Amino acid sequence: MNKKLLFYFTLFVLCISGNFSAQTYQLTGNPIGTAGWTMVAPTAVGAGNDFIQLTPDTNNQSGSIRLNDPINLKYCDKWKVEFDFRMDSNQTANGDGLAFWYLANPPVASVLGSGLGVSQNAVGLIVGFDTYNNTTTAVMSKVHVAYGQVANTTDNNNVEFFNTAGSSFHSPDMNTTLPFQGTTYKHVEVTAEVNTSIPNTWNIKIMIDGTQICNQPFTASGAAATMTQGYFGFSASTGGNRSRHSIKNVKIYTDKVSLLQPTATQTFCPNPSTGFGTVNLTSFNSQFVANPANYTFTYMVGGTPITTPTNYQFNANTTVNVIIRDNSAVLCDNPDGKIILTLSPFTATNRTLSECNNNGASTATFNLSTADVTTVAGVTKKYYRTLADLNAGTNEILNPTAYVSAPGKVYVKVTTPQGCTGNAEITLVFYLLPVSTDAILESCFIATAPNTALFDLTSANVSSEAGITKKFYTSLANALSGTNEIVVPITHTSPSTDVYVKITGTNSCFIIKKITLKVIPSVKSSILKDKIICINDSTTLDAGPGFDGYEWSTGATTSSIINVPVGSYWVRLKTGNCYTLQAVTVKLATNPVISSIDITNNTITVNASGGVAPYKYSLDGTNWQDSNIFTGLPRGENKIFVKDFYNCEPTHIQVTVPNLINAITPNGDNVNDYIDYSALAYKKNLVFTVYDRYGNMKYQADKLRNYTWDGTSGGKKLATGTYWYTITWIENDKNNTPTNYNGWVLVKNRE
Repeated sequence: MNKKLLFYFTLFVLCISGNFSAQTYQLTGNPIGTAGWTMVAPTAVGAGNDFIQLTPDTNNQSGSIRLNDPINLKYCDKWKVEFDFRMDSNQTANGDGLAFWYLANPPVASVLGSGLGVSQNAVGLIVGFDTYNNTTTAVMSKVHVAYGQVANTTDNNNVEFFNTAGSSFHSPDMNTTLPFQGTTYKHVEVTAEVNTSIPNTWNIKIMIDGTQICNQPFTASGAAATMTQGYFGFSASTGGNRSRHSIKNVKIYTDKVSLLQPTATQTFCPNPSTGFGTVNLTSFNSQFVANPANYTFTYMVGGTPITTPTNYQFNANTTVNVIIRDNSAVLCDNPDGKIILTLSPFTATNRTLSECNNNGASTATFNLSTADVTTVAGVTKKYYRTLADLNAGTNEILNPTAYVSAPGKVYVKVTTPQGCTGNAEITLVFYLLPVSTDAILESCFIATAPNTALFDLTSANVSSEAGITKKFYTSLANALSGTNEIVVPITHTSPSTDVYVKITGTNSCFIIKKITLKVIPSVKSSILKDKIICINDSTTLDAGPGFDGYEWSTGATTSSIINVPVGSYWVRLKTGNCYTLQAVTVKLATNPVISSIDITNNTITVNASGGVAPYKYSLDGTNWQDSNIFTGLPRGENKIFVKDFYNCEPTHIQVTVPNLINAITPNGDNVNDYIDYSALAYKKNLVFTVYDRYGNMKYQADKLRNYTWDGTSGGKKLATGTYWYTITWIENDKNNTPTNYNGWVLVKNRE
């Protein structure tokens, strides 16, 4: 035989019982699906798209196909493989055959000829379907089984010649009864079951088209005895003779338990006194399968079974291998489960929490839960004011997210989900507040509202720290609440008062400072007064010393100005940076007015008004007296002069002192028969009125009566007696001075 057909049966098994869920690897369908398989040329999909052609009908060809992933059969009780093969050729001498295998080292480039495409020094299980006898060179149909290492380097050390007791099998030639060559497919079933009485042994049964070819135990020999995993696949080859080697309907059945997850991990706290952690491994079972009661679990560390899985103790990080067997199945178990146990002595880390004590408050509100004392997930924390409270579990802080405190320390007890505990110290501190101070701002008064000034609040030197922000408020309450902000602080109009600035630092903490606003008042000259001068006079206006600058409406810049006539003036007085505009008036002195004249006999009383008292009085304009009464004046015209405090040009008036008549005798003798004051008729509004001693008016003479009286009243003579009279008139001066003359007269009437 020129080549060997190696059929390597590899995989997890077909379950014989009716209630298992098998996993199947297939090469089936039309078109045939090759996903998950690797082909080595010239292997290709056949012309019908439903089969794999391992070699064409050409000499010296070798091809293979295998599963991409290796499979571990160590934990399989049974497995089964089915496939159909066909070997046909256009020549009568055919060769060499095909093989099914489970190899540790699958072909990369298949071996030609009698090797049936199997790699040199192949280790594993090979089932060959051989059509060429390498000894007689005749066409044959034999099945070879090898479970070990096959050299496969020459025509006489391949699977056809592998003979190891208990590890090999060679069927009789079935060319006459069950020929392998032909255009029709042959159906092959290979099943295997663990032989529990012989280690590392499979009971393998091979059927072709329903005919049992082999049914016996095979024990792994040589290097195959230590295999941990292998690749399932098919190969074929031709040499001097040839055939088209084709396969289809390939199904490799396994019953490996399907896991919810392959790995479970947990961290444990070691016992502080022993350093060991303790775990119930069976508590992980539900993480691998949904119904753990339906499965059998075996736990191993380093290949050694754990005899007390419910109380397993370990003192180092440990990986436990978990073998899971489906109690209702007889095929593959799943050895891929792993429990990764980690010892993690827990330590909490001391931390510092900083918060704002806004506006210099003695306390701040701390969220203790933000202190990252551990990175372990799922921990619980309890907070205490003292370490003694923590150790005793008393006086727990029940509002840790809003804990109001002065700077100091609190303590936290941390418990991990595994039950580990640790303590940490949390130091509570205040953030630094912006360095700041109260300030004073001064600004000049506003002329139109002198009790106010315009202030630039931003210029107040309350803080020079970088990165701060400032907001201004009219009251401390508003600053604390952040309401009613002064929105335009650079042009704030205000009287003298206090405003407040909230200064916020880069850490968002704030402090409030007071800015005292002072309106610099108008500073006027206390000595600059209005002046009153006489007409054609001038005076000096003096603002006095002590100002930083002077600017007069006349253009002068001195503290005083001279030769100032009557008029209105102003001076701009500078005090510091402020200016006060002070108005001053030089007024024309108002001359006094002789408001009335009272004449009694030879005495004149002058009544003055206007001007500024005290008044001075004179009869000649040269000699002056303080008294307004002149006595012993002559009858007739007299001049009276009056001047006031300012001593300007005096006012004067010409006054008539009437002739004095003290008695009449109206008896018709034409001597003293009447009083006659017609000489005063030139006076305005002259009126002559007579009264009795009781003040009753008896007679009044005006222009119509020619200012005379004959001692009658109502046309009748009055009784002899004394009567009083007044003469009033208006002087013919510019002031129309009223004059009043009082006298008495004795009337002697004959009875």
